[in-house]
Amino acid sequence: MTRPRKGQSRSYHHGDLRNALIIAAAELIDERGSVDFAMIDAARRAGVSSAAPYRHFKDKAALLDAVLDFALLVLGREMEAVTRQHPAGSVAAIVALGQAYIRFVTGHPQFYDLMWGDRHKRADQDPEHGLKSSGFYLLVDTVQAWCDSVGRGDEDALTVSIKLWAMAHGLSGIAMHGHVERFLPQADVYSLLESSTYTFLEGVRRGV
Repeated sequence: MTRPRKGQSRSYHHGDLRNALIIAAAELIDERGSVDFAMIDAARRAGVSSAAPYRHFKDKAALLDAVLDFALLVLGREMEAVTRQHPAGSVAAIVALGQAYIRFVTGHPQFYDLMWGDRHKRADQDPEHGLKSSGFYLLVDTVQAWCDSVGRGDEDALTVSIKLWAMAHGLSGIAMHGHVERFLPQADVYSLLESSTYTFLEGVRRGV
């Protein structure tokens, strides 16, 4: 996840304290590999008093909600970037989106539970909030364009996208813990996703 260089979180302008605290919390999670930190730790990292975080966050849970939104936003932007490198609605674009997802998740395993765990079950949150900001609907739009291009506009692009996401998510999970190499030494998770995506979409194209 893109974040400021060490010490940069302290250099914020007036009014940017909220963002500085979000970055400080993200850095702590990154370094510790968990959300096991106190509000005062984030305050110290941001270079402010122990009371300062409460100007913007009711408690640690509220700060973690903001970090979650930040992580999903970064993921969404990375997925947007890869789509610009491939023809719209192409299989290559769909594969690239899945690979970008794997790259993000395996590159930031300490954020995995925060992004996809119980925090997504908050009662006051839009059930689709995470999917919207994570770039999931960019995948849906890309899949819809592909379906239209191969004469399968009758396909439910959302259902196809969920299946593709499950494929990338599953590969991310087993790759993150080293299980791909355990069962398939020398295997490349990105190549596995690419071949699986082509096979799956060929089945969709043929109506299998």
